[in-house]
Amino acid sequence: MSFAAGTLQGKSAVVTGGATGIGAHIVRMLGSLGANVGIVSRKEEKLRAAVDAFKSEDGIDVKWHTGDVRDSEGMKAVMANFAEALGGIDILICNAAGNFICPTEELSWNGWRTVIEIDLNGTFNCCQAALPYLKEAVDGGRIVSISATAANFGWPGAAHAGAAKSGIQNLMKTLAVEWGEYGIRANYISPGPIEGTEGVDRLIIAQGRSKEALDKIPLGTFGEGEDIANAVVFLTSQSGRYVSGAELAVDGGNQWSRK
Repeated sequence: MSFAAGTLQGKSAVVTGGATGIGAHIVRMLGSLGANVGIVSRKEEKLRAAVDAFKSEDGIDVKWHTGDVRDSEGMKAVMANFAEALGGIDILICNAAGNFICPTEELSWNGWRTVIEIDLNGTFNCCQAALPYLKEAVDGGRIVSISATAANFGWPGAAHAGAAKSGIQNLMKTLAVEWGEYGIRANYISPGPIEGTEGVDRLIIAQGRSKEALDKIPLGTFGEGEDIANAVVFLTSQSGRYVSGAELAVDGGNQWSRK
């Protein structure tokens, strides 16, 4: 662990999509540093399994709530419940996402719409739903959205996700300006290929592109979930108190989407 024990003591955090992948790494890190954490996802069985694992493996008590980030009214109810259970919301991590490989020429309207709704619209819904509680955060609310390095360039085979992530990036910059008067910092992290995630497994390894991907990463390795979690802690702790509207790329110098 790169941060002092108790770095986030007394803070309350909500992580969307926190049951698996990068989200689970973020939850473990936040909880281990003293934050009270809640996770939201659509599938109850995944939430229960994750909460049990956090407790047995990490000694962290995590609250959970089912919910679909695409449902704006539903997210308002979820955030209200978390605010009561956690004693407020100081930190919002917008991590829920969907993606699949498909050439744009063959991409259906439903496929396009689904990813946009989960990634971009879901981020908007969660930010708006959490706003009343983030306004009350003693040291200023923090929003961190998980984007992707590829959104800065072009994402062949994932135009829907690239467009959604680019939209998230602009949304964070806009909220940093609009909500700065409330003491809220809004930033985004752009991961490169992170080992053990569904994205790397499906979008790189399953496509037979591992060597190609590694050849374009100057550090020569895939990242780890803990690398993203460390970046989240930096932005949500006092270390990042004067950072807002910014991108933090955690990608090993990734050249994956650059020609």
